[in-house]
Amino acid sequence: MYVRLLALWGCWLALSGGAGPAQAQTSEAGPGVVVPTAPTLASPPLPPAPTPPVATAAGAPRRLGHPRVLRIEAEAAGQTLVRKLHPRATVPDSLTALRTVRELVLALQADAYLLASADYVHWSRDTVRVRLYVGEQFRWAYLHNGNLGDGILTRAGYREKFFRRTPWRPADWVALQERVLTEAESQGYPFATIGLDSVRLDGHAIAGRVVLKRGRVVTFDSLQIIGSSRTKKRFLTKYLQIFPGAPYSQQRVLAASALLRQLPYVRLRAEPEVRFARGRARVYLLLDERPSNQFDAIVGVLPKTDGTTGVQFTGDVTIALRNLRGGGKQVGLQWRKVDAASQVLDANYLHPNFFGTPLEVAGTFNLYKQTGDFLTIKPRVQVTYPTARAGRLTFFAEQRSSRLLLDSLAYVAVNNQNVLPTYVDSETSSYGLAYARTNLDDLYFPHRGLFLSAQGGVGTKTVRRNASINETLYNGLALRSTQYSFGGRAERYWALGRQSVVLARLRGEGLFNQQFFLNDLFRLGGLNSLRGFVENQFYTNAYGVGTLEFRQFTGPEGYVFIFADQAVLRAYQSDLTGGSSIDQPTGLGAGLSFRTAAGLFQFVYSVGRSEFLNQGGFSLGNSKIHFGLTSRF
Repeated sequence: MYVRLLALWGCWLALSGGAGPAQAQTSEAGPGVVVPTAPTLASPPLPPAPTPPVATAAGAPRRLGHPRVLRIEAEAAGQTLVRKLHPRATVPDSLTALRTVRELVLALQADAYLLASADYVHWSRDTVRVRLYVGEQFRWAYLHNGNLGDGILTRAGYREKFFRRTPWRPADWVALQERVLTEAESQGYPFATIGLDSVRLDGHAIAGRVVLKRGRVVTFDSLQIIGSSRTKKRFLTKYLQIFPGAPYSQQRVLAASALLRQLPYVRLRAEPEVRFARGRARVYLLLDERPSNQFDAIVGVLPKTDGTTGVQFTGDVTIALRNLRGGGKQVGLQWRKVDAASQVLDANYLHPNFFGTPLEVAGTFNLYKQTGDFLTIKPRVQVTYPTARAGRLTFFAEQRSSRLLLDSLAYVAVNNQNVLPTYVDSETSSYGLAYARTNLDDLYFPHRGLFLSAQGGVGTKTVRRNASINETLYNGLALRSTQYSFGGRAERYWALGRQSVVLARLRGEGLFNQQFFLNDLFRLGGLNSLRGFVENQFYTNAYGVGTLEFRQFTGPEGYVFIFADQAVLRAYQSDLTGGSSIDQPTGLGAGLSFRTAAGLFQFVYSVGRSEFLNQGGFSLGNSKIHFGLTSRF
């Protein structure tokens, strides 16, 4: 009786007490359960002291711990509740028995049986008998709004019906307190406290009003950058949306570290710190400069594919300038010569904090030229809204234009054959949405984390008549049609120990239209898409590539790796005469990457197998070697 009276008194203190901004008044309540000022648990008596160990014939002491049967007794209604919690029937030792009883009582208290207690425990050699008192379930009579604005309660998820004649579960009350305090902290009251007022206890019904003591209003003072970073304070103020004079928001401070980790040119040494003085909050960012400007030069050595012996060289040159003048602007240029007849040029520009908003405006330009066949250009404009928790949401508009580069003799051959070439003049205007989210621990050399991205677009494709081609060849061709495009990428990194990392990646794209020509299709193969094959070897309108890679780090920026690439794609013949077929090419290989005085050196050796290319197995004669140097400054 005295124990239950003390427990009821503790419950009354929990109802009338307040919760501060740092933490609510809590006590341990078992796994996953938070109970504010939980009623005191009637501690069961300790088991009888064990007798001294008895030596066996071999001289080793006999093990003291031995299993015991746990028998729990309660009133009829309480016994039903106890069975639903499925307590252990047998325990290996006395400590586990105590822990099981304690967890059982705490689980009952968390389910609104606030006066639950272990009144009696009897220990015997093989059995532990426990008598539980469950009692009645406490309920809310009502919970009224005291001095909180309706807006705070609504955003905190409060509805009066949730707290009327419902079980008084401590975890629900704590969750409401935390949500209300979170709203107060985001409106300039970081030192707010919350509690119950006008509390009434009628039997097992609890009634009261929720009251918030806001405390002193606090505004942001300024950002202070500590470290070697050359990033301007003005840019970070807009990027993090922490403006001097604005109401203090704990949510913005917590989101700052996640947003800063998305920037490739800063290294976050520690979490942001906040110092309060005279109603103002100053935020300190511990940032170091990270080399992010990039110059890459990769040379590939491949066997010739025109039937002659020898090798051919491919090239890839990338220049990327990030954080121009400390303002977060980025400019990039990449040129690739994937084979003897093809060249690719990519350019991009990123402008953050457009007109002082969190929005990022970017433009990209892609040019693909296949000598003697066609030229395709693809400009794109996009607007991105970056967030710390929800990821990056992008809206884009894209214009794709392709035109033939045939000579006069080729046009004569097309008209004589009375069939359209595998390439046509076309234009496609499309609009779409893209989404990306990442929590990688490092953007360049991740050990753990997840990266997700997805994109979808819809547009109108128009086939233009070429004046040098007989007009009758376009009869029966859909000159105007709707085209859909989709793409996605998912990467997951697992750290196996301190130096070993496993990477699992899945990426794919799809293009859907009534008719396809070769200059419409995706090109797959090579170091950046499907290793073990020639650059852009496969023509396809839909593909998926899965990668499993093991990396063994030899230093902060060096590792050796082995990998396997497995693709599933719809492959087309280069002349489109054979239609399409499903192929499952496989690429295997190994490589290494390490830091040198001149930059980051990478070497990759790979072999591939494809039924579509009549490669029955892996052949060292068709192996591919890529090596290159990446310099960051």
